[in-house]
Amino acid sequence: MEFLELLKALILGFVEGMTEFAPVSSTGHMIIVDDMWLKTEEFLGMYSANTFKIVVQLGSILAVVVVMWKRLFSLVGLYKIESEQSSKQFNLLHVIVGMLPAVILGFAFKDLIDDYLFGVETVIFSLVAGAILMIVADKFGPKKPKIVTLDQITYAQAFKVGLVQCLSLWPGFSRSGATISGGVLFGMSHKTAADFTFIMAVPIMAGASLVSVLKNWEQINIDDMGFYIVGFLSAFVFALVSIKFFLKLIDRIKLTPFAIYRLILAAVLAVIVFM
Repeated sequence: MEFLELLKALILGFVEGMTEFAPVSSTGHMIIVDDMWLKTEEFLGMYSANTFKIVVQLGSILAVVVVMWKRLFSLVGLYKIESEQSSKQFNLLHVIVGMLPAVILGFAFKDLIDDYLFGVETVIFSLVAGAILMIVADKFGPKKPKIVTLDQITYAQAFKVGLVQCLSLWPGFSRSGATISGGVLFGMSHKTAADFTFIMAVPIMAGASLVSVLKNWEQINIDDMGFYIVGFLSAFVFALVSIKFFLKLIDRIKLTPFAIYRLILAAVLAVIVFM
């Protein structure tokens, strides 16, 4: 591939890595940057370009594994974590229960999402909707949350957060924005909700990438592998930086500043697109 095309992969990887774990929607930002400036669909094709926007998230997922490897390995019995709760410990079933609603709906509506929701216009509305949910979570969530560690999360709470996570199937809504908001509304601290969000993201995003690749395999040209690899590596490096920064920040500033950013971005995009 040409240098300019690989540079576009680097840029999209940067956008993905820096926004995946902030509640601003990495997919929404990639759609905005790509549709308005980079135009990768012109040389990748629509389905391959959409698949890239999902597969590049694997770089961010690898970054989560690197940062949270102890907790992730403990879920499959490869590492022992001493629980602060004598009666229970956060386990793989919490993750399964939390991700199940989005997995079912994702499979059911995959084609509709690919065909109708990957566009700047739809992202504008999802940015606003996600911002409203985040403001509601900060305003009506408990001032002194009772769930301050992962080991205090119940299966019922995990499932409820999973239901809210289904909103993130709408590109631009933000997976972390939806799940952190849901966690806060159901009694978790912002940090605990973020930890749960990141852990759930690993199997969900890996599975979504695999499904997208298999579905669109015939549309992906072997010559495009360099584009995918550069995007993957770029997302991994920048996600490592953003995860550590975000986890230190979220309990201090909450969700509202991110919601305000989303509303401003939506307003700017609306002026550009609709005026």
